[in-house]
Amino acid sequence: MFETVQEIAVYIHRFHNLDLFQQGWYQIKISMRWEDSEYTSLATPARVVQYEAPDLGGENVYGIWRIDDTDNSFLTQPFRIKYARQDIRLSIMISFTLPLGENEGPSTSAVILKFELMQAPITDTMVELLAYPDAVSVAVHEFRIPPKALLGLHSYCPVHFDAFHSVLVDVSVHISLLKAGSFLKVHSGSYGQDVTGKISDGSHQALGIEHTIDVSDFVSNVDDVSMFDSIVQANLVAADVAVSGHGKPQDGLEKANSTIDFQSDNLPHISSKAAVVNIFHSLGAQLSYLWSIFLQFHRANKTKILEFLRDVWIKDRRAEWSIWMVYSKVEMPHHYMSSGSDDSSHHGHRRVLSLMNPAQSAATRADLHRRSIAQMRINNRSIQDMYIFGDLLRIPIIIVERVTNAPRRTLSENSYFKNLDLVDAHSSHSGPGTESDAGKKQPSAVLLKNGRELKAVVFVHGFQGHHLDLRLVRNQWLLIDPKMEFLMSEVNEDKTSGDFREMGQRLAEEVISFLKKKMDKVSRSGLLRDIKLSFVGHSIGNIIIRTALAESIMEPYLSYLHTYVSISGPHLGYLYSSNSLFNSGMWLLKKLKGTQCIHQLTFTDDPNLENTFLYKLCEQKTLENFRHIVLLSSPQDGYVPYHSARIELCQAASSDHSKKGRAFLQMLNNCLDQIRAPYA
Repeated sequence: MFETVQEIAVYIHRFHNLDLFQQGWYQIKISMRWEDSEYTSLATPARVVQYEAPDLGGENVYGIWRIDDTDNSFLTQPFRIKYARQDIRLSIMISFTLPLGENEGPSTSAVILKFELMQAPITDTMVELLAYPDAVSVAVHEFRIPPKALLGLHSYCPVHFDAFHSVLVDVSVHISLLKAGSFLKVHSGSYGQDVTGKISDGSHQALGIEHTIDVSDFVSNVDDVSMFDSIVQANLVAADVAVSGHGKPQDGLEKANSTIDFQSDNLPHISSKAAVVNIFHSLGAQLSYLWSIFLQFHRANKTKILEFLRDVWIKDRRAEWSIWMVYSKVEMPHHYMSSGSDDSSHHGHRRVLSLMNPAQSAATRADLHRRSIAQMRINNRSIQDMYIFGDLLRIPIIIVERVTNAPRRTLSENSYFKNLDLVDAHSSHSGPGTESDAGKKQPSAVLLKNGRELKAVVFVHGFQGHHLDLRLVRNQWLLIDPKMEFLMSEVNEDKTSGDFREMGQRLAEEVISFLKKKMDKVSRSGLLRDIKLSFVGHSIGNIIIRTALAESIMEPYLSYLHTYVSISGPHLGYLYSSNSLFNSGMWLLKKLKGTQCIHQLTFTDDPNLENTFLYKLCEQKTLENFRHIVLLSSPQDGYVPYHSARIELCQAASSDHSKKGRAFLQMLNNCLDQIRAPYA
């Protein structure tokens, strides 16, 4: 009888600590199981290959890997984490096997691949560490391998665990369906670098990513390949045939390109059972040999393969995750944004009034898109991250609106396009890369070639926040750009109830001190080619950022501004807030505690609206120097008005022709003028 086995090889390249809370000794535990309970076979580690010998005498890696027979899991050697952004090279391949039994065919059940982060208590001696067998599992990350992917797959598989154990484990997964009996299980007491032996000498060691693999010696040694053709031809005579209208026999094997369709229902019956068994044994031997060649090839080219698979993974995930994203282009409104007497202005307001509430519109749009996702057929040939695929309908829908400038219809002093001609002239004659400023701004060729670019990102927390509140955003940014320098602002912790002017002054001084230290460090090691200064703010942290940028001491650094990410920032304050419960809370803060920043956000810090802090801040050029501005908001946000976080018109303001409405529209005009202005 013919038995098959599912082999899943997991290669662990490195463990990168992004932001673990605790120092200590860690291990990675790997196990697998069938998703369908009807499959009773156990996934067992069958082969372990240590590609590079770990530094057993070093202070960061100690001990050896082991296999736990109680749950058929694999544990890496313990490694010590002492600081953030620390790398531990593991370079180990673990092959799991899942027997399918006799004549079962390909699996109809998925496989759950489970990674656990194990943390051992800190001990005074290494002997105690090795004697401690039951390290605590502190985080879990699971992946699902669909049945179709079990037929054959090579994929990058990054493991991040959770928000409280933020790491990156570079992992690749390689899957094949093989004939059983090709290898033996490794017992838990057997430790070593290579259970299967060394790579054979000869041409296989010279295999490279960009070279053709020569398997001619393999093909020549497998004489049974031709046996299949002879058996098929011999049985074609006895096969049942159908006669076409022209009297010519046709069989199920005939294809346009003279190839055989093995999935055809018309495949002729082959009488010799022994011959069929020999065919499948021959194919099984070929697959096993090719799989062995790949494993040797992987060991010699592990880094190149991982980088290639990572690039493929990035492209595939961008396409896959786009299911939960809705893209659109939105023009800045071309109607006048004032409540003057111009007829076209009133027409514009009537048009806005006819629109659905933006927050309600976004929520409805997301709900409709989520329903359509339920009808989609998700790609079932790739590894599925259970953080996403665990419950598809609970994944948030992201609506991405790229704002573009609408064509100008007319000019007016009341229009926020009143300086359009000046802006366009500046863009066409003095934009980046033009000849007019080439001589002034272009650095020398030597500086461009040898200089270093300093990319700094400042993260600012919100009301009564902590400097680590935005650590998840920082960690994701570090994954995209590991060379980024970051500042988690601390100067306003426990001080967010005061005046925004004081908070902005403190932030400006903190940012300047941070930049000077980083600039001096880069200058000591080489030439400083360019500086890109970005900001990420949450809640009122965005108001603090804009206040800091308005400080005179920040003026020399404004030309370095690059990206601004605003997360639920109340840029237009709370003039129009529909959350009565939240409004009551702010009223209590003002009355009972006299919170100055709440007075400023609600425009009660001065009897004259045009003299209030936030109105004056919108007149400052705090946004126009950024090259990229990203405004994140949510209709489910119960704290910051949807329109205020998006810097857009709301229905209440569009119908308000009072002094309050005019002041709001002027603030909005000032902000939009800055956003659409070309960067310096």
